[in-house]
Amino acid sequence: MTGAHVPLVAHVVHGFRIGGLENGVVNLINRMPASRYRHVVIALTDCDPAFCRRVTREDVDFISLRLPPGHGLRHYRQVYRLLRQLRPDIVHTRNLAALEMVVPAWAAGVPVRIHGEHGWDTGDPGGASRKYRLLRRLYAPFVTQYIALSRQLSSYLQQGVGIAEHRISRICNGVDAVRFAPAADRQMLAPAGFCPAQGVVFGTVGRLQTVKDQLTLVRAFGRWLADDADAAARARLVIVGDGPQRGEVEAEIAAAGVQDQVWLAGARDDVPALLQSMDVFVLPSKAEGISNTLLEAMASGLPVIATEVGGNGELVQAERTGLLVPPEDPAAMAGAMRALFHDPARRSAQRLAARARIEAEFSLDAMVAGYMAVYDRMLTRAGRAVAVSA
Repeated sequence: MTGAHVPLVAHVVHGFRIGGLENGVVNLINRMPASRYRHVVIALTDCDPAFCRRVTREDVDFISLRLPPGHGLRHYRQVYRLLRQLRPDIVHTRNLAALEMVVPAWAAGVPVRIHGEHGWDTGDPGGASRKYRLLRRLYAPFVTQYIALSRQLSSYLQQGVGIAEHRISRICNGVDAVRFAPAADRQMLAPAGFCPAQGVVFGTVGRLQTVKDQLTLVRAFGRWLADDADAAARARLVIVGDGPQRGEVEAEIAAAGVQDQVWLAGARDDVPALLQSMDVFVLPSKAEGISNTLLEAMASGLPVIATEVGGNGELVQAERTGLLVPPEDPAAMAGAMRALFHDPARRSAQRLAARARIEAEFSLDAMVAGYMAVYDRMLTRAGRAVAVSA
């Protein structure tokens, strides 16, 4: 390496625990050469120690600020002092919850301030809130460059917020296609007796919260099984994840009368193995950016049924790698599940196409190269040295 200084990137997130955005940060840090960039993760709330262990580099620090809810203006001094102490070359905030921290970063003299839009927050699933658009405009002068994870988010920044096109880079998430790969032989991890020998397993992975909309998935599953005797005997649904809507999901399962056909697996650390035990992946979200979980499912060789929101249409090639349905539409989702259940040849073809698409277009190496290119370009523009690997 030429030059002694390896630039430091401070990743600022709302919290650092299980989630798609956070998994993307983990993948980025683990795959980026240590000779090019150093990293620190700053959580405005807290860092989950178990999740932090997913970062395999030993030179990464994790800082929990434990700030209370609400606007962070009164906390700017604390963040300012921390950044003056760390002296990062780049501050990289993600989503609206962390965006305001570009202000103390600017005050602390951080030369490059990058903001990533990964998808809309729970309180604004479609990005329609006028208040949140105004907030983004307010902080825009303090942002050096934006990174949007989908064409829809890039368009939102340009048309909804007023950000010039040249200030936006689009970088799609990548997926670890070695960790997430098709299984040679499916092994069911559910409780004994859950899945019959000729069963077809539909599954989803995600935090149980409103924007992920597992309630629509349960309603669709119950509606389908109510008038399809074969499905009632052989179809199964696995819901992986936990969160504030768990009670509502449990109640919906009981109301639909599908307690014997649905397994609520809770939060798990063995997601790759759980995906390998499924036949079809379903993503019922009301809003998404570029879904890490959807990429992981496709890498695992699963045909997918996804709502046509956010970046899902950029990932799922309708009728080739899966099916797209409208959000919050149990009837349409039930129809898609029925169609794939009764057509194993179609499922098989989509399995192969999904995996091939991941290998061709969504590698982790391509994602990391994209981020490093933005980091390098912005540091050079700011007159700062860029580390070069030997």
